[in-house]
Amino acid sequence: MTNAEIKNKLKLAAKLMELHGENPFKTRSYQTAADTISGLDVELSTLATDDIPQIEGIGKGMAANIVQLLERGSFESMDQLKADTPEGVIEMFKISGFGPKKIAVLWKEGGAETLEDLLDLCAQGRVAKLKGFAEKTQESLKHAIQFALSCRGFERYANVEPFMIHILAAFENQPTITLFSETAELRRRMETISRLDFLIASDDFEATRQVINLLPDFMENEKLSGPFSWYGIYGKCDIPVKIRFCATDRFYNTLVETTANPKHLHAPLDGGKTLQAVVDEKTFESEATIYKAAGLALMVPELREGSFEIDLAKQNKLPELIEMKDLKGILHNHSTYSDGKHTLRQMAEHCRDLGYEYLGITDHSQTAVYASGLKDFEVKAQQEEIKKLNEELAPFKVFSGIESDILADGSLDYPEEILASFDFIVASVHSGLTMDQTKATNRLLAAIHNPHTTILGHMTGRLILEREGYPVDHKAVIDACAERGVVIEINASPYRLDIDWRWIQYALEKGVTLSINPDAHKMEGYKDMYYGLLAARKGGLTKAHCLNAMSLKEISSYFEGKKK
Repeated sequence: MTNAEIKNKLKLAAKLMELHGENPFKTRSYQTAADTISGLDVELSTLATDDIPQIEGIGKGMAANIVQLLERGSFESMDQLKADTPEGVIEMFKISGFGPKKIAVLWKEGGAETLEDLLDLCAQGRVAKLKGFAEKTQESLKHAIQFALSCRGFERYANVEPFMIHILAAFENQPTITLFSETAELRRRMETISRLDFLIASDDFEATRQVINLLPDFMENEKLSGPFSWYGIYGKCDIPVKIRFCATDRFYNTLVETTANPKHLHAPLDGGKTLQAVVDEKTFESEATIYKAAGLALMVPELREGSFEIDLAKQNKLPELIEMKDLKGILHNHSTYSDGKHTLRQMAEHCRDLGYEYLGITDHSQTAVYASGLKDFEVKAQQEEIKKLNEELAPFKVFSGIESDILADGSLDYPEEILASFDFIVASVHSGLTMDQTKATNRLLAAIHNPHTTILGHMTGRLILEREGYPVDHKAVIDACAERGVVIEINASPYRLDIDWRWIQYALEKGVTLSINPDAHKMEGYKDMYYGLLAARKGGLTKAHCLNAMSLKEISSYFEGKKK
């Protein structure tokens, strides 16, 4: 079990304790332990049992719980808390904006034990009559429940990718398996996944089924399985697994068919055919030959959504998608000057050691008190440290930036002279997220028209599967960025991936430059660039339209020109 998994278990325990009204000091100890674990540089699973209680912020009792988590995935008091709580009530923790105390009222006084029960309470107007609730709260709750229900059964791609890798490795060198691949939404690298889909080519389906059932952690659901498929679960992954079987000579036909979004398969091609019709004609020896027979260039799986790629392929204008090697620097990152885990030096040296040419440091601005946003004097101190680091680390360079809060009226945090002191500014909304489309759009437009704004950060403020973003008029915002020369961020955190990849193509059509930013709060956060890259590729981003694909010399000139 990883530190992140242990942290989440302890946070869940804290919520359950608060739900049941247990001692707040004891409850807080679980939250404190979770925060402590989040900041560790070493995995608890690698430590000796006796070393865990020595960690500051973790006492003997908590250490015992952690040892049990490492051994069996739970601990005694959590077992009891879960036994005392209906599963549907635990699922209510996923409702954005409603904490354990509110949920306790909805459960114990309202009688709701599932999300569906809650929705019924809202429909009957009974929530508004409960203590601490009102008509407006009831409406907000209804909307939040609907969002939570729409997320049910999905997981972030980043969380399931390790399982995909392990499963593919398990298929290697199996005598009855001739060819294999992930497929469907998993192969298209969708940001959320509802099922892990795989395709196996074999000349003996039943023998292959037996091979799979003998592999570690594979558990078949015989009721759902059929002669041409294996359904079940894998290890500790909560997402179901489906493995399709096909004859070896039909592998590439079936791979194209199962990978693509139906819109891609059935889009009309020149001559009135569809890709599905071509797949049905005969067997093919590769995916490339199938697309060639359809009169199209081979498309990477990420693009096969049926949105814009078919039209571009017909015109022979498929983009050469951006790759990791094209990214020369990492922008939008945080250090210990605000709410980051590692120092400015650590963030800079690690970025350099990864092979990048430059780092943009963008700690939070002063209004973000919750994130220890920089005061005026701290800005000056950081900029002095950046100057010294640049002298020492040259030719690697650290750019002085800030993630400036977009205030309620759309203005940027800090007075004019401080804004002017930065090399670049990422403008983002962090507070007052409950807005209608008009208010949200106008707030962003005001920030975009501020001459100091370089990059518009995480455009909608969404947290995938946790919080719906505030509604914005995407076209109006993108059009304004095109007019003002403002870069739009693809926030690479797998929790955000914001701007949504579905709007990238429109931004490119308008001539907007985009930037893949990890929003890293620790050195390990740089790895999220990979997930931003996947989203960027789905949207059709090329090297030429990515800000941080510029060399150090190019981006230095760009920032200087923007400031002028």
